[in-house]
Amino acid sequence: MTHPAMSPNNVAVVTGGASGIGLAAAMRFARLGMKVCIADLGGDRLAEAETKLSSVAPRGAADIMARAVDVSRIEDVEALEAAVRKQFGGADVLMNNAGIQPGSQMFGPIQNWQRILGVNLWGVIHGSQVFAPRMIERGRPGLIINTGSKQGITTPPGDPAYNVAKAGVKAFTEALQHELRNAKGSRISAHLFIPGFVFTGLTAKGRTEKPAGAWTPEQTVDFMIERVAAGDFYILCPDNDVSRKLDERRILWAAADIVENRPALSRWHPDYAEAFAAFVKEK
Repeated sequence: MTHPAMSPNNVAVVTGGASGIGLAAAMRFARLGMKVCIADLGGDRLAEAETKLSSVAPRGAADIMARAVDVSRIEDVEALEAAVRKQFGGADVLMNNAGIQPGSQMFGPIQNWQRILGVNLWGVIHGSQVFAPRMIERGRPGLIINTGSKQGITTPPGDPAYNVAKAGVKAFTEALQHELRNAKGSRISAHLFIPGFVFTGLTAKGRTEKPAGAWTPEQTVDFMIERVAAGDFYILCPDNDVSRKLDERRILWAAADIVENRPALSRWHPDYAEAFAAFVKEK
């Protein structure tokens, strides 16, 4: 079973759609008989992805479009929405998936922070603000799926700009879903997609073979589609290393830092190492 928005002849728009999870999602949508638009940067990558999608779409290239878009620029996203409306009539599924992870340091270059926040957070905000009103006007069942991260929930040390961006995506998507379910005439729902360890160009770090602990992008997208159909808002993906139970314990511990007034990021604080290990083992 799939969500009604993921039906033949409906329209899916995927940002960051030229590779990784974005391309895997676009391929699944195309195989479902949907019209698909991918938005990304990198001319060759985009052209190759468009060719792949055309090869699996039941009606071929006529139902596929690809556009070079910098999601950190709202004018690019506005032009994308207008192009989708002109060619396909509008969007039924919007997957705000574009993301970068070049690495960051707390006191590193401000330009790095600005670029990460621009793509990973503002890209989601721009996509939602530009597409959602038109999607509501269409009066059809629709989906906005925003790609978050477990790093935006437990905020581990090591990449603060990425964590800040993904924490923002979580808070924004929660507010978006509240807004959509209370908007008159809206048949659109928002969902926070939280992948686990997925082997993509973003996570490969020079490796050419998938680590045993990682899921493929296709596995992750299949899980996403299944949980959207089930009505989940928080689509918390496991992988081959981390079970849902372990994710839940980590998330609960992070929330308890506030409730119990522990030091920030106590999971990585030496004074709490034994307590955290014991907490994880609790049933």
